[in-house]
Formats: sequence, structure tokens, C-alpha cells
Amino acid sequence: MSRIYVDDTIVAPATAQGRGGIGIVRVSGPLCAAIAKAIAGLLPPERLATVRPFYDSNQNLIDKGLVVYFKAPYSFTGEDVLEFHLHGSPVLLDLMIQSILQLGARLARPGEFSERAFYNEKIDLAQAEAIADLIAAGSATAARSALKSLEGEFSRLINALVDKVIHLRMYVEAAIDFPDEEIDFIADKKVAAMLEDIAVELEAISQQAEKGVLLQEGITIALAGKPNAGKSSLLNYLSGKDSAIVTNIPGTTRDILQEYIQIEGVPLHIIDTAGIRDSDDIVEQEGIRRALLALDKAQQILWLIDGEQETVDDVDAYLKTIPLAKKYHDRITLIYNKIDLSTQTARSSQQDGHTILYLSIKTGQGLELLQQHLKSILNLNDNEANFIARRRHLASLAAAKDALAKASKALHEKLAGELLAEDLKEMQNNLSEITGQFTADDLLGKIFSEFCIGK
Repeated sequence: MSRIYVDDTIVAPATAQGRGGIGIVRVSGPLCAAIAKAIAGLLPPERLATVRPFYDSNQNLIDKGLVVYFKAPYSFTGEDVLEFHLHGSPVLLDLMIQSILQLGARLARPGEFSERAFYNEKIDLAQAEAIADLIAAGSATAARSALKSLEGEFSRLINALVDKVIHLRMYVEAAIDFPDEEIDFIADKKVAAMLEDIAVELEAISQQAEKGVLLQEGITIALAGKPNAGKSSLLNYLSGKDSAIVTNIPGTTRDILQEYIQIEGVPLHIIDTAGIRDSDDIVEQEGIRRALLALDKAQQILWLIDGEQETVDDVDAYLKTIPLAKKYHDRITLIYNKIDLSTQTARSSQQDGHTILYLSIKTGQGLELLQQHLKSILNLNDNEANFIARRRHLASLAAAKDALAKASKALHEKLAGELLAEDLKEMQNNLSEITGQFTADDLLGKIFSEFCIGK
């Protein structure tokens, strides 16, 4: 996997765009020593922040600040790395970068510093992705989990599991190479026990990875129902602000409204949709069409019932008349709103596979039931994941499970040992895709292109 960059030097700002107290320009590659001498007048001692004036090629003063030198391989990228710490003016940072470009460097691509760290085996792919996830973390919980991944928690679990798969492969292949031995190594109970042990560990990692993905992505919840059922009021309640216009006039909401909230560190994307009903209004029809598209993308749907105008049975019967019911049945929670105007009391019940929450958004009765329900949807009994994860990790883990299932089948049906060994090899490759030990170059290009410049 090692691919050392030996003839190329890159530069980029390492701090966010805009003005700030400090701005950092990062350089990586073999020209670092020459660039330091040309701009700062000397190559500073390794890892010692040194105050120096910075000059361009015409000996015009750019700024005065700190220069720090990290000699290869003891740097983030594994190459010589140089950092210039200036005042955080975009003009000064641009002058510094232009001066460095004139000295032979080139602008870094998005994620190229992390990419070089990966190829120089300073970090693996899961750790590299954790850098981007840590920067993009939307909550303290997600940040802590991303930091655990960056420190190698996810990689450690994957590598330990890969070692077990390799050990089992060696055992099976040894049996294939020595078929004349008195003991049938593949048919004995040891292989079955090792497969079971691997299956248990793989399932535990998969469950943690699903939590890690949830912390990174969150889920999308759509608010649906007939006009004037209280969708906009519920959006305002969940977001804690007046995001949507609330009136007694049906059809007030014509377009999709979105809000971002957190529940115990997990992001929720709340979508308020237009009321779904038969309408001759062209604008309202378009809003209803967009509402149905939003429901299709949502992981959960809160279907509001106007307790003043509808009953649960009315809505249940209505849902059965449209394709929505069959397609989204498992995603729908019924919210019986306006209990303050009916004889209902705040409570939770079950009917026809749906959870039904009886509440009043206006008075606040039963809203704690909604909070509890949302937590149960998010499985927040233990929301602190051991690491952060991505969809591609789940795909690799799912593929590893499929390969393991084929291996178990080959053992159970006493198929040729070569088939069992090949299934184990496939599983090993699936797991190794997570850390980058076995990964296609096009996937690597896509992953690092999503990073920010200078990281």
C-alpha cells in the first residue's frame, strides 16, 4: 500500500476561509527546507515554533509570525512538513501561498494531506475518514466518536477480526495441503467454533457501526397529514422557533420546510410537508407532489391526525386506500393531535402495527411521549458509539456477513475445502476495504475528494 511522494511539494491554507486571529499555511514535500530558507531566512529546529519575519521573492515583508518544521517521517503526512502561522488575513495568506507556489510547490487537492498520510502509512483509511468526520461533527457526541475512530478504535476492532479470519484461513488451507492426515481438520468442530466466534464479533462491530453512522448522518423525519392537522405547529415545537407560518386556514404550507435539530447528540432532519388532500389548486397540487417525494426519502413519518375533525380509524382507513400505506407502513407513527378539543387523554397505544401518540401540541399535553418515542426510534438507550462510521463501512460489513454465510454453508454441506477457503478470503478482503488494506484506487479518489482543502 505504501506510495511515498518524493518529487512533489504541495501547499494549502490549513485554517478556514475568512478573517481570524491566526491563519496557517501548510506545506508538505521535499521542497520544505528550501521554502523555509527562502521565506523565513532559515530552516528552524525540528518541532520548535520559531518567530520569524516572512518575505516574498522580492524581499517584501509579508508578515511576522511563527514557522514550524516537521522532518520526515515524523510528521502528519510522513514527509517534510512546514507550517507558517500568520495573522488571519485572507490577503496575507494568499500572498504567502503565492510566494510558496513561485518556489516550486503546487496547490494541494482536497484531502491531499490526509491522502499522503494514508499512503505513507501514518494512518489507515478509517482514520483518514475520521478526520473529515471530526471536522464536520454536528454534535459533541459525534465529535467524541470521530475522535475515537481517529485514535484507531474502529481500525483496532477490524484488524483484530481480520487476524481471526486469517488464522482460520491458514487452518483450513493447511488441511487442504495435507489431505492424507488422519484427522479431517475441516470437518472437525474447531472450524465451526471459530466461524461462530467470528460471526459474533462481526455482529457486535456491525451494531456499533450502525450507531456510528447514525451519529454522523442522523435520520430524516417527515411530518405528514391533512391540512390544518398541526404539522407546522409540531415543526415549530421541535425546532424551538417559529420556522413555519401557523394559521387556521387549510393549505397554508405549500412548499417543503426543513429544520435541523439534535436529540442527545443525534441529528434529526425534520421536514414539514404540505397537507395531503384532493385539491384543484395547481400550486397546492405541486406542494402535495413534493410532499409525497419527501415521504419517500424519509426514514420515519409522523402522520398527524386532526383530533377535532378525524378519528384514528378514519386515518387508518384512509392510509389503506393509497400506495403510501403499503410502502411506508413500518415507518409511520400516528400523532393524534388536539386532545384538548376532544375527550382523549395523553397516552400511547398500538393499532394495526402503528404506534399512536395522543397529545396536544398547543397545550403541551403528551409531548413528553413524543420525545420518548423519538428516542426509541433512534435507539438512544446507549447513544455513545465507540467510533463513527460511514455507509461504505456498513456495506463492507454486510458483504463480509454474506461471505461468512457462504463459508458456513460450505462447512455445513461439507463442500470442497477450497470453496470454504475462498469464502474466507472474500470476507477478509471485505473487511480490509474498511481500513484501506484492500481498496480500489477509484474509491480512494472519491473518499479524499470529499475532504476540505488543506487537510
